[in-house]
Amino acid sequence: MRVLRLPGIHHDSNVVVVTGSAGSLLINAGTSWYQSLQVERVKGLLGDEAMLDRVLLTSKRYPCSGGAKHLSDMFANCPVHIHEEGQAALETGDFFSTWANRFDSDMPSIGTVPCANGEVFALGDGEVEAIHLPGCSADEMGYWIKDQSMIVLGCTLPRADRPARWDLPGGCLPDLIESLERIQKLQPSAIVPMQGPAIKGKKHVQNVLNQHLKFLRECLERDGATPKSWGRPAQTAMWYTSHPPWPLEEKEAV
Repeated sequence: MRVLRLPGIHHDSNVVVVTGSAGSLLINAGTSWYQSLQVERVKGLLGDEAMLDRVLLTSKRYPCSGGAKHLSDMFANCPVHIHEEGQAALETGDFFSTWANRFDSDMPSIGTVPCANGEVFALGDGEVEAIHLPGCSADEMGYWIKDQSMIVLGCTLPRADRPARWDLPGGCLPDLIESLERIQKLQPSAIVPMQGPAIKGKKHVQNVLNQHLKFLRECLERDGATPKSWGRPAQTAMWYTSHPPWPLEEKEAV
């Protein structure tokens, strides 16, 4: 089985193509801004005649889901899967709860298929398991690829250097902590976050998770308040920006 990350463009999430001996699927779709380019990127990996079996979304948030309608249309109306808590927003094209309005964009409406915790998508020589990870929003999902010891995330872990927000509609700080603890128990060797480079190596992954969890637990002790030195998130930000900055990538030993 092969797992390939297509780096997010501008506000887009990372898009992950997973191919096996019995099919292919896509995890996340990016915004609608670059949806045609996204199709070309996917075809460049799979071949012009190859098809996707399905699209899996980590959440209803526009950076992850905005391109889902176009991608589904371009790949023979392949089904789009999302946790049931996110279905209504996508099926009605709700540009408030998806945050598309914060990007001055419409949210293309699309019919979806509910994705449950523990659901497995078989690809022949491997499989992808859906894991419900509430905290940033009630519909947040992660996708565990056991054969690769890798998990693909959305807003639950926006980037290695940027912790998730819990002050968005449907967010819950204790749930976010529990979700990251659940990820930590899997002991992944790699994490593909919502944006930025993949986090690789068990030690580095654990260090990143520990840093995020330490910050979140400290915020919980302050009744959900972030440090005073941390600025207010930008209108489109799904994360807090640390001050002083956290490292984006693992520091090399001297």
